[in-house]
Amino acid sequence: MAASLDEFARGKLDALETQALRRHLVETDRRVGVRAMRGGRELISFCCNDYLNLSQHPDVKRAAMAATEKYGVGAGASRLVSGNHPLFSQLEQRLAALKQTEDCVVFGSGYMANLGIVPAMVGHDDLILADELAHACLLSGAKLSGARHFTFRHNDLAHLEALLTAHRSAARHCLILTDGIFSMDGDATPVGMVQHVASKHDAWLMTDDAHGIGVVGHEGRGSSFMGKEKVPVPLQMGTLSKAVGSYGGYLCASRAVCDLIRTRARTLIYSTGLPPGVVAAAIAALDFIRDNPDYCRRPVEKARGFARALGLAAPESPIVPLILGDAERTLAASALLEAEGFLVTAIRPPTVPPGTARLRFTFTAEHDDEDIARLIGLVREQIMPRKAAE
Repeated sequence: MAASLDEFARGKLDALETQALRRHLVETDRRVGVRAMRGGRELISFCCNDYLNLSQHPDVKRAAMAATEKYGVGAGASRLVSGNHPLFSQLEQRLAALKQTEDCVVFGSGYMANLGIVPAMVGHDDLILADELAHACLLSGAKLSGARHFTFRHNDLAHLEALLTAHRSAARHCLILTDGIFSMDGDATPVGMVQHVASKHDAWLMTDDAHGIGVVGHEGRGSSFMGKEKVPVPLQMGTLSKAVGSYGGYLCASRAVCDLIRTRARTLIYSTGLPPGVVAAAIAALDFIRDNPDYCRRPVEKARGFARALGLAAPESPIVPLILGDAERTLAASALLEAEGFLVTAIRPPTVPPGTARLRFTFTAEHDDEDIARLIGLVREQIMPRKAAE
């Protein structure tokens, strides 16, 4: 039986290898600013989601160490048993204040948050409509819920409205799922317009702001705050592992919704709580974001300068994709940049749709302008001409 299992695994791996889609873990030592060590070489990383470099900030690290010393390494149980250590309430209060909601619930990760929230809100008699480029965990949550679910074309409000017109009346409740900032393209959902459509059809909008918190919107509050006025999104979800520099996921919503989630979300009920040091780090990072709005604008500003120099569309976030199409070509471009001292990981299917393999450049507050200028030159002279020739 073990032999047949190994044969199955090797067959799958061989098939992926022939398509240049096999994945490998590469040890990466991130210690100082935007620098990363790989294979004994120091590289300048342009593929990390630590947009504000807070995972390395001295105050954030000190907060984690102090909490660990005081409360220990782990929470010891699920939050509903005895793992709800005193730091959770502080973190949830900080997040609710940032997102201007009544309450907040913190989960073990963003993926766990979406796997728990969506099935807790809707079920078999309900309807889910999700943007086709929504993060995998939103789509996984939709499947777990048992609700009828459809995807609408990316940021296509007319298609969303058509699906609501066709299916909303047959459903008890309807949940619309979308990223606030899309992780692979870096573009934003038109949150205000989507919320308007949702309200017309008595649907609930949930945005995943993993890549928005800390770096977009007024004072880094995220995608619901990118316009002149806050958009009243009822379910604001996000993570603590990107700009916040720590780990975990959250839902900011009304007190009634958060109380329901605490009672019904299986990934909260049956998971050990986050370690005290991780929670303390997130609290310190959120305090930094609150107190340093100018610093928090740097990643998007640097991304826009990079895109402008290469004639690419102005980004709405710190993420700039360069779509090369073919997986092998994208791997070669990534290797070329690594040879020149830059770490820019190739992104391939199934993370992105077939034929859209890309280099995904992410910018942080601490990226040096001279390094960005050198990267621009390499991309312009050695990667974009090859792309244009296809």
